[in-house]
Amino acid sequence: MARLRKIGARSSLYGIVTFFVVFSVFPFYWMLIAAFKRDHDLFNPANNPFLFNEPATLEHLRTLLFDTLFLKYLANTCLVGVAVVCITVLIAVPAAYSLARWSGRWGENLGIGIFLTYLVPPTLLFIPLCRVITAFRLNESLGALILIYPTFTIPFCTWLLMGFFKAIPKDIEEQAMIDGCSRMGAMVRIVFPLSVSGLLTVVVFAFTLTMHEFIYALAFISVSAQKTISIGVPTELVRGDVFRWGPLMAGALIPSIPVAVLYTFFLDKFIAGFTMGAVK
Repeated sequence: MARLRKIGARSSLYGIVTFFVVFSVFPFYWMLIAAFKRDHDLFNPANNPFLFNEPATLEHLRTLLFDTLFLKYLANTCLVGVAVVCITVLIAVPAAYSLARWSGRWGENLGIGIFLTYLVPPTLLFIPLCRVITAFRLNESLGALILIYPTFTIPFCTWLLMGFFKAIPKDIEEQAMIDGCSRMGAMVRIVFPLSVSGLLTVVVFAFTLTMHEFIYALAFISVSAQKTISIGVPTELVRGDVFRWGPLMAGALIPSIPVAVLYTFFLDKFIAGFTMGAVK
């Protein structure tokens, strides 16, 4: 009986894991199938939607790459993402370190207050932020997104890194300063190497958040050449009630592949960054 229960428990575990694996992989499989299906095969209700009933085609990829500004959207997204990551790291790291090391209980309460600003819905903020963008004359430019996106990446990343820095004992830094390091030297040589998981989490989070953000990009960018992937693909490939599903799925699949690869290679450090940042 005990062996049967053990086999049943293991089978249940494998069944649950298999279900979630299929559930997670299915969107990628569907995008892959739709990106290479012919229109007749894709829209024929008599055909099996999960298989190729006709020979595959590269027409949808050709349309996406040569008949739209997809490559420009991709370049704009990378530019905005890298700029936002740099701004976020430059501000969140010293802010989190200061709050974690020097402010005591007030610093912890302030950190929670900073995190709460991340929870404010973007739909409540894009109207006042529009006045800010107009004042800086950044309308219809990527500079508007580079200015706005750190307003919600910095609060969360600061709160996350605070917990990570608190998990590192102060004694290690004090010993480094006794050996001749300055406060900055102790941070660079001791704290930062021990915080690789947290810093990597901040980089991945900030970059992926800028990639899929939609509301601010839609509100502040309407010129095709300045659009990012999140708004360029749906706005250019959807005309009224006409959905160009093949190019749409190809446009969704291509940028998702590097993100999936990034998460796969750095999954352990990414999880460690979130868990250690949340516990302390």
